[in-house]
Amino acid sequence: MSDSRRLLLAHSFFLVHDGKQTRKMRPYPPLATLLTASVLRSRGHEVALFDAMLATGVAEFESRLSTERFDAVLLIEDSFNFLTKMCTTRMREAALSMIRAAKGRGLPVAASGPDVADHPDLYLAAGADAVLLGETERTAPELVAAWAGASACLTGIAGLALLAEGGLVHRTPPRPFLEDLDALPLPAWDLVDVSRYRATWLRAHGRFSWNAVTTRGCPYRCNWCAKPLYGTRYAQRSPQAVAEELSALKVRVRPDHVWFADDIFGLTPRWIESFAKEVVPRDARIPFTMQSRVDLMTPSAVEALAEAGCEEVWMGVESGSQKVLDAMDKGTRVEQVRRATRLLKQHGIRPSWFLQLGYTGETWEEILATRDLLRAERPHDIGVSVSYPLPGTAFYDRVRNQMQSQTNWSDTDELAMLFEGTYTSPLYRTVRDLLHAEALLLAGQEPTLDAAALEAAWADLSRREAEFRSARSLLPPFEEPRAAVSGF
Repeated sequence: MSDSRRLLLAHSFFLVHDGKQTRKMRPYPPLATLLTASVLRSRGHEVALFDAMLATGVAEFESRLSTERFDAVLLIEDSFNFLTKMCTTRMREAALSMIRAAKGRGLPVAASGPDVADHPDLYLAAGADAVLLGETERTAPELVAAWAGASACLTGIAGLALLAEGGLVHRTPPRPFLEDLDALPLPAWDLVDVSRYRATWLRAHGRFSWNAVTTRGCPYRCNWCAKPLYGTRYAQRSPQAVAEELSALKVRVRPDHVWFADDIFGLTPRWIESFAKEVVPRDARIPFTMQSRVDLMTPSAVEALAEAGCEEVWMGVESGSQKVLDAMDKGTRVEQVRRATRLLKQHGIRPSWFLQLGYTGETWEEILATRDLLRAERPHDIGVSVSYPLPGTAFYDRVRNQMQSQTNWSDTDELAMLFEGTYTSPLYRTVRDLLHAEALLLAGQEPTLDAAALEAAWADLSRREAEFRSARSLLPPFEEPRAAVSGF
C-alpha cells in the first residue's frame, strides 16, 4: 500500500543498566511493544524491533538507526512490566537519549509509557513529536497514518500529548479504552530473538520462561499504587482466547514456563475455573506464575489454578500489621494472608509475597510484625521494597511536601526513601536484607545467616533503631500534620 511505512518500535528497559535485575536475570520481551507492533502490521506497515532488554546500551540503538532505513520511531514502553512503573532515572535517561538520537536523524518520534504519561513535557522537550497517552493499539496507527499523509496537525487524534506554543503541553481528548481485548492480534513474537532469551534463561535458571497477559488494569484502590494508563478499570480476555495463546506459544516459542504479567490474574474463581477447562483439552497447560491478592485466593480459585498449571502465586501482602494495611487502603486482613498462604501450599502451589516497608506511620513494632508473620507462614519467596511515591496516587499527594530533590530511584535496587518516613534509608536496607535472609532460611535454601546470627542481628538492630529515626518519627503513628496533606 502506498502509505505503508517502515517503523522501528523500541523500549528503554536495558537490563544492563539495573544491577539487581541483572543479578536476577529474568528477562522478558516487551509485551506492550509487541502487541502494538502486531496491530501496526495489520495496517500494512513494515515493523522492526529494537529490544533493549538484552542490548548493551543506547549505542546499539543508534547503530540500528545508522545502518537501516526507517520512516519513524515509536518508543513503546512495556506497561505490563511492573518495573517500568518505578520509572528509574536510568531508564528515563536512556529513553530521552533514544528520542534525541532518532530526532537527530530527522525521523518522526513518538513515545508512550508510565513515566511518559506522568511527565510528557520531558519527552516532548527531548524531541518527541507526540506522546501517546493510555493504550497505544489504536492511537499509534492513527498517528503513523497522519505522518504518512504528511499531516502536520495531530490535534485531531485522541489520546495524545503535543508540544504547544510557549513550551506548553496540549492534550487531545482521551481515547476510550479498548473493550474487546480478544479482538487484538497475538504479540509479534517473531520480532524477538527467542533463541537469545532461551539461552539466557537456561544458563541462569535451567529453564526458559516467557510472558503473557490476560487482563488490563486493577479495580482495587490501594492508595500507593499508580495507575497511569488504566485507572481502576479492569478488562479481561476470555478464557478461550488465553488458552489459544498458550497453545500457540507451545508451538511457536516452546517455553518451559509462563509469567502472567497481569496486575491481578483471574479476578473471580469462575474465570479461573473456565480457564482451566479451556487449557486442559487443548493440551495448552504450561507451568505458570501469576500475581493476585490474598482475599482472592478462595478454595475454588486455588483448586482451579492448580488444575490449570499454576506453580507460584505472588501476592501483595505488604505488611504484617493491620494498621499499616488499613492506612494503605489495602482492603485485606492479616488473617487472609495466613489463609491464602496455607491454602496455596495445600494445593502444591508456591506462595510468594511482596512486602513494603516505610509506609507513613509504620513503627518498629509494625516492622517486627511483618518479620513475625514471615516466620509463622513461611512463604516460598519474598520481594521487599519501600513505599515509593508515584504521581497520581493519594500516597504521593500525602507525602510530596516531604520529598526532596530526588523523586525517582536510579535503579530498582536503590531502596532509597524519597520522602521523610519514620526511619532513614539505611535501616530499611538492613531490614530488607534480614527479611531476605529469613526467607532463605525458612525455605531451606542456602541462607546468608544462620538462625543464631539472624536473632543476633535483629536484637542489635532493635537496640539501635532509634539511631535511624527521622524527624517524622516524633509524629503520632498514622497521623499527618495539616500542612503535609494540603490539597489532598
